[in-house]
Amino acid sequence: MQFKALTVAAIAFAALPVGAAAQNASSAVAAASKALGADGMTSITYSGTARNGAFGQSKAIGQPLGSVNDTRITAYMRAISFAPAASPTALVSRATGPTAPPAVPGFPPPMPGVYNQNVTGAQATGNWTQALNVWTTPWGFVKGAAANNATMREEGGQRVISFTPAGFKSPSGRTYTVTGYLNSRDLPTKIETRVENAVAGDMLVEFEYSNYRTLNGIQVPGRIVQKQAGLPVFEATITAATANPPNLAELLTPPAPPAGAPAAAAAPPPAAPPVDKLGDGVFKIGGNYVSLAVDMGDHILVVESGQSDARGMAVMAAAKQAIPGKRIKYVVNSHPHFDHAGGLQAAVAEGATILTHRNNEPELERLLANTRSLTGDSLSKKPGTRSDVVEGVGDRDVRRGTNGKVVELIYVPNQHSDGMLVVYLPAEKVLYTADMNVVNANPAQLATVRAAARVTDKLDYNTYIMAHPPNPDRPLTKADVVAALGTK
Repeated sequence: MQFKALTVAAIAFAALPVGAAAQNASSAVAAASKALGADGMTSITYSGTARNGAFGQSKAIGQPLGSVNDTRITAYMRAISFAPAASPTALVSRATGPTAPPAVPGFPPPMPGVYNQNVTGAQATGNWTQALNVWTTPWGFVKGAAANNATMREEGGQRVISFTPAGFKSPSGRTYTVTGYLNSRDLPTKIETRVENAVAGDMLVEFEYSNYRTLNGIQVPGRIVQKQAGLPVFEATITAATANPPNLAELLTPPAPPAGAPAAAAAPPPAAPPVDKLGDGVFKIGGNYVSLAVDMGDHILVVESGQSDARGMAVMAAAKQAIPGKRIKYVVNSHPHFDHAGGLQAAVAEGATILTHRNNEPELERLLANTRSLTGDSLSKKPGTRSDVVEGVGDRDVRRGTNGKVVELIYVPNQHSDGMLVVYLPAEKVLYTADMNVVNANPAQLATVRAAARVTDKLDYNTYIMAHPPNPDRPLTKADVVAALGTK
């Protein structure tokens, strides 16, 4: 996840009574600011090397920094301005550096890239998920705590400072909390908060700081570890830092976009997904995350709930409209990448059990069981929902309906996800896949298609349905798969 910066202008002082806890916190925060050298700091830049993971998109969903997803940033630099932005589009935080993506067996050698995290003043003041990246730096934390009536408690020999940043509300209408832990040297060793996440609910975000040393008169952590939902997602080794750098404007100026690059278009409001009948009791629910609804006699089985709560609710509604009078008992998750798992909360709120490969079961179960006080989504509005909502399946799982309908879930070993299922409907001769493009596919996509073909080549299917349909959409067949695999 990309977290972005917050300007001082957004750190409004909350006019609340100051109790003993706040008084004690004030002294502790002042001591921490002095220890860090942050008293006169209006900006900072720091640099070194880093590793960036793929939270929610990794091969093993519980290992964002696994070897397949570990991108090295060989010259990491970050600059932050604590002053108000000159304009809503002006940057207040920028992180960048050349990257060396990991080599993946069976894939072409990766091209070097550039890590970019550009944050405007408007972004910094309008979204807590973006803004927290400044609050959770050591220097931003003490500035935020000083401005927002922090409180303090003792825990495990450390002073624990907490505050609520003014001006931010979660989708549910609740406020956020930032908590920092100070060691005996008055230095923050960990700073944490929670943000809303479609899969992980009230997701814990932690920054751990260690190996402090003096660089150009300020205390700087030599090691930074970021965790999301308890999983390490980013690590940095910091070797240089400067407070109030004289070249701040240059550091906050990104390269110009390529000539002729189109501006991002606003997304249109979602429409009800189109529903097409594929066979007796089998329906395709259209959109950019295509789903299937299958009549299993006494219940409905849905394949794929989509990328978001809104899409998940739309899929559930379309399935029940296509197959009226029956409950949705199962929803198949093709793989746990968050763009394919973001709609699972809607499935759980519907009362369905999630079917996914057994490699994914523990992590998806853990994430979906989190509290959801911040999200305001469909699952947060279903108090008392059971926690055991995920059922892991083996390498080949056959579901038989009371009406004789057969749905096969087949595991495909590949480098994209180690929990990938394809869905086969033998009576309808339909094969459903996710992230296996056969239309103008790039080499990485074709490698995943080849992995699936090794498992599904003997299956008798005519219709090939991709979760991400071609543009423009058109029917695909097994012949399209064979043709794609024969091109490269």
